[in-house]
Amino acid sequence: MSSFGAMREILALGGPVVAILIVMSVLTLGVTLYKLWQFSASGVGRHRVLSESLAIWDAGDRQAARARIAESHSYLAPLLESAMMAQGQPGLDARLDAEAGLALARLERGFRFLDTVAQIAPLLGLFGTVLGMIEAFQSLQGAGSSVDPSLLAGGIWVALLTTAVGLAVAMPTSMILAWFESRTARERVFADKALQTVLVPGQTLPAAAESPAPAHA
Repeated sequence: MSSFGAMREILALGGPVVAILIVMSVLTLGVTLYKLWQFSASGVGRHRVLSESLAIWDAGDRQAARARIAESHSYLAPLLESAMMAQGQPGLDARLDAEAGLALARLERGFRFLDTVAQIAPLLGLFGTVLGMIEAFQSLQGAGSSVDPSLLAGGIWVALLTTAVGLAVAMPTSMILAWFESRTARERVFADKALQTVLVPGQTLPAAAESPAPAHA
């Protein structure tokens, strides 16, 4: 049997609930592929050049740090470069925090949809199972005294099919969402550290006061 034929059989057995779940799975796949492309194009997790530029900036070589950061393709590079050029401006830290939050919010677009699918898919599957069980027991009641056990068994496994499909959609969606959220959380930590490094480089930190040497008896 071809894949298309198997899909048609599943749709015929599961009814509209399975059809809705399949549509949700297709949309989830589309969102996942888009997010993978977006993360790759934005340079998420690839901050080697940025880290080198920040290390140079922290060491006090401002010109070399600006030259190095211009070579980065990360989505954070323009923000950090602007921060390096706008040193000393009032309210700079608040403005940079807002811009960084906006950049991270772009990375999080689509997360709400994935979370909705992960939560709704099992419930839809359960809803389809309840409808299938109702239909199976109605058929059993209509059979009267001549009850065929295979009639009930067949109705039950068809009803449980929707729950299986719902879980099959929800579980990978939940894993994908968790992976995306973990990557975004690491990006948030890196962005905060990078901004603080630009705003308060190591060369401007006050030197620690030398503690007096303990007196020897």
